[in-house]
Amino acid sequence: MAMNSLEALFEDTLRDMYYAEKKLTKILPKMAKKATTEELAEAFTSHAEETAGQVARLEKVFGLMEMTPKAKKCEAIEGLSAEGDHLMEEAEDDGVMDAGLIATAQAVEHYEIARYGALIAWANQLDMTEAADLLRESLEEEKAADEKLSGLAESVNPAAARKEAA
Repeated sequence: MAMNSLEALFEDTLRDMYYAEKKLTKILPKMAKKATTEELAEAFTSHAEETAGQVARLEKVFGLMEMTPKAKKCEAIEGLSAEGDHLMEEAEDDGVMDAGLIATAQAVEHYEIARYGALIAWANQLDMTEAADLLRESLEEEKAADEKLSGLAESVNPAAARKEAA
């Protein structure tokens, strides 16, 4: 698709986020299983449920545009997912595993925050108020997830730091 208008850029980024959120519905439960603390596992499980709602909101935005929801491969999520897979294979210490999972999840949250922020700005510019409101709801969930992860890092990171480097 040629991106020769703000609407085309909006649509392309919307497809990218649709791919990302759908992929995250599969990744987050895997991360919850690898988490070594109940609190972190619950954070991932809870956000997986929110992510399913974000997928539904994106589908509503596609509907507002009278388009069938269609994903476009999100290279950023593919890369972050690969980093997470590497961590889950290599981390041998519980504290290190949890610290790495939090960092990986926050990298994803920051990507999503940036993308939702752009989509909201563009939706407003395109007079798509209802779409902007739906996207803003997802943005607020992503910000809250990032804050929760930051709070968890305060207890997890010191535990990981106590493990001496080999």
